[in-house]
Amino acid sequence: MRDMVPVRPAPGSIPTDPGVYRFSDATGTVIYVGKAKNLRQRLNSYFGDPSGLHFRTQTMVRTAAKLDWTVVQNELESLQLEYTWIKQFDPRFNIKYRDDKSYPWVAITWSEEFPRVFVGRGSRRKGTRYFGPYAQAWAIRDTIDSLLRVFPMRSCTGGVFRNAKASGRPCLLGYIGKCSAPCVGRIEADAHRELVQDVCDFLAGHTSGLTARLERQMRQASNALEFEKAAVLRDQLGALRHVTERNAIVLADGTDADVVAYAADDLEIAFQVFHVRAGRVRGERGWVADRADDSSIAQILDSFLIQLYADAEAGTEVTNTIPREIYLPERPASPDAVTDLLQEVRGARVELRVPRRGDKRTLLETVERNAKEALANHKTRRASDLSTRNRALEEIQEALGLAAPPLRIECYDISHTQGTGVVGSMVVFEDGLPRKSDYRTFLIKTVEGSNDVGAINEVLTRRFRRLLDDRAASTGDDAVLIDPTTGIAKRFAYAPGLVVVDGGAPQVAAARAAMAELGITDVPLIGLAKRLEEVWLPGEEFPLILPRTSEGLYLLQRVRDEAHRFAITHHRKRRSKSMVESLLDDVPGLGELRRKAVQAHFGSLKKLREARWEDIAQVPGIGTKTALSIKAALDAQAPGEAVNMATGEVEEL
Repeated sequence: MRDMVPVRPAPGSIPTDPGVYRFSDATGTVIYVGKAKNLRQRLNSYFGDPSGLHFRTQTMVRTAAKLDWTVVQNELESLQLEYTWIKQFDPRFNIKYRDDKSYPWVAITWSEEFPRVFVGRGSRRKGTRYFGPYAQAWAIRDTIDSLLRVFPMRSCTGGVFRNAKASGRPCLLGYIGKCSAPCVGRIEADAHRELVQDVCDFLAGHTSGLTARLERQMRQASNALEFEKAAVLRDQLGALRHVTERNAIVLADGTDADVVAYAADDLEIAFQVFHVRAGRVRGERGWVADRADDSSIAQILDSFLIQLYADAEAGTEVTNTIPREIYLPERPASPDAVTDLLQEVRGARVELRVPRRGDKRTLLETVERNAKEALANHKTRRASDLSTRNRALEEIQEALGLAAPPLRIECYDISHTQGTGVVGSMVVFEDGLPRKSDYRTFLIKTVEGSNDVGAINEVLTRRFRRLLDDRAASTGDDAVLIDPTTGIAKRFAYAPGLVVVDGGAPQVAAARAAMAELGITDVPLIGLAKRLEEVWLPGEEFPLILPRTSEGLYLLQRVRDEAHRFAITHHRKRRSKSMVESLLDDVPGLGELRRKAVQAHFGSLKKLREARWEDIAQVPGIGTKTALSIKAALDAQAPGEAVNMATGEVEEL
């Protein structure tokens, strides 16, 4: 163990106080920064059994040549020092939140004599006020275009401004009333800055005061018989209301808050933030990061909130400054310390809240859906990249010692609820992408109860017996393996380059026994256990651990997760169908054909329970009397609950 960890301190030399620690490599480069409430307890966890460590943590400890720590007074100081060191040293083993730089901002060059408004992307500059980021560039450009009709501030580039000033003629925007033309002296600098301030107020969400002021000026002009001026103000007021109404109110109480949600799996985590100002969503932003170690979600929330807000400038009006309230899906690991630090940066009170019900909870769920979609899109983009897929297949070939990359991977999973309704699934990936036309499901016939091992044996036996039958039918002529009517290869005709089963050593042993009994010895087989993402090989006592950053492991996980999803979906459909059949069996006057019509119309027992008798009566062949009988049968049997043993979910029956 000492050879593996050359930096291990002498026993008893580590203090038990809170503090921040740094691991450095042989060149003195800081490779990891962490904090701890108890330094001795935390650091000793690195020097125990290496098999219990996250793979990336093992690599970090092996790479480290030096360990330093600094004792602090409390959690707040540890958060501050940890963030300072991470920013200073940029350690390669700390989690990196990759911000999507393509999000557009609205920028106003406040430091210029005649400030300019424009839509931009990327990093920010001093002397410029920023609002956003926004999800769609076209939407915010459309908003700015409408806003310039109300507050005609400058929007041209420096070159256009200088040319117009030199020629004494404004650009087209000056002629059509969407610019007050400060380039030719139509408006003084102070008056133009007032327009700019109005635009800033609008973008910051302070719209009620602007609307009230325009209404007051319009009435004053009308009372003074200045009808042309009143008409201009009326049009401006209409344009302002039009722009304001596009931004739907999501929180009726006019809350200023940021709503933070996440979606995570074993390898990556995606954060999504909605910036809500005056009850409206003014911007949104997303991050995706690799889960670099075994930190809990609460601990990751700590670091994310600090990195998100630590550099915010108090008193500025950009949507990523710290609002008074931050809504979270759960509490961070150090809520008091995080709150104190954010309050110190903001210079005012900050509250971290976990909404449980109402509009705020609904909005949080919306943000969470966006985070899940962002993570799924990120995975799709990553998986779709040709070079990435090739690298993944090559890594799998090298790790498993295969003769060639596994261009066709088949994965098998079993799903049931407490031993009932047992089904198996087979999914196929070719060249690293799912081939859904080759997916298959299996209704388990020879095994009863919660016997995943026996079910795996049956599924693999049936699949490879079909392969042998197709091979025998070919009699050496490959043409028989092609459907003569479509020209498409028969789906079970070719052996996979790799078979994956969801599970550990028992499942692999069952699959190997099924294949060996049929004489299939030329198809590689592995199991992927979800708990620690271990790769189990037939006959091996210990699993193979692939690096967490491995594209090969990432592909195997996608294959396994797809098989899991496909099996659960099929199982739920069958269970729902069987329960509908059992409930409808006793309905008088309801024959087999009309029972199938009801099943096809509603699709699931849950939807059928939610339907009114009038909805049931709309099914072809179902009249009012039969619909009332069906509804009475459903109401007589209250929905129950079952635990899906494959997922641990409590599901309504």
